[in-house]
Amino acid sequence: MHNELIYAMTESFEDHAQETENGVEYWLARDVQYLLGYSKWDNFLNVISKAKTACELSGHSVLDHFADVGKMVELGSGSQREINDIMLTRYACYLIAQNGNSAKQEIAFAQTYFAMQTRKAELIEQRLLEAERVSARKKLSDTERELSDVIYEQTGGNQNFALIRSKGDHALFGKSTQAMKAHWQVPDNRPLADFAPTIILKAKDFATEITIHNAREQNMRSEPKISQEHVTNNQAVRETLLSRGIRPESLPPAEDVKKVERRLASAEKSILKNPDTLETE
Repeated sequence: MHNELIYAMTESFEDHAQETENGVEYWLARDVQYLLGYSKWDNFLNVISKAKTACELSGHSVLDHFADVGKMVELGSGSQREINDIMLTRYACYLIAQNGNSAKQEIAFAQTYFAMQTRKAELIEQRLLEAERVSARKKLSDTERELSDVIYEQTGGNQNFALIRSKGDHALFGKSTQAMKAHWQVPDNRPLADFAPTIILKAKDFATEITIHNAREQNMRSEPKISQEHVTNNQAVRETLLSRGIRPESLPPAEDVKKVERRLASAEKSILKNPDTLETE
């Protein structure tokens, strides 16, 4: 397929893309019909039917990706009438292309185009989740630093910070920090939190924020009091997680947050150099 044709077809698909009020990208089936080289609507409906079946078999809701709508069209007399149409998500278009006649040049192009677009969306979602985890880790570091300062201010030293934090870990996980490190295979010289999933980072942060607040409000002046406060808060957070079917110690470890941070930084540099490129590594 020549470059000129590829560019022309890319522009055709992108020109027909629309967005809902909520920012969901979609195409209208009547437009996609002609973009994919189908002259008859009934023939194209057969392909859409196969795509819906594939959508259902993949575990996705058909209604989330194929939405029936009405469309007004001009008649030769100048009047208008409503015809049936279907709003298609990017994923729906991908499934339609996969179930179309691959001998058609338009179908062959669309299979690659929507596969790439779907992959790009998945990469964006993945990067957003990774950025959220890096942010949660930084927030926990800041909160724990603040707790260390509170301990120093109110007890005359912060040598007890590590002890208080480890007691909090035991209350949250039901086992010691060292036991969790062994379970997650965390190197001895690395913090447990660097390998914790986002939900655990946020849980630890929330418990620590409450400890800081109450330690200040109640003017706690000793390690035992602050420790007990921190244990109580972590136990409360644990009970909340358990009530929602989340057992902290049973969650798998997440990727080393330092690696994630480096990957995000590298991707950002790449995008700044070439805004049209989205790395797939």
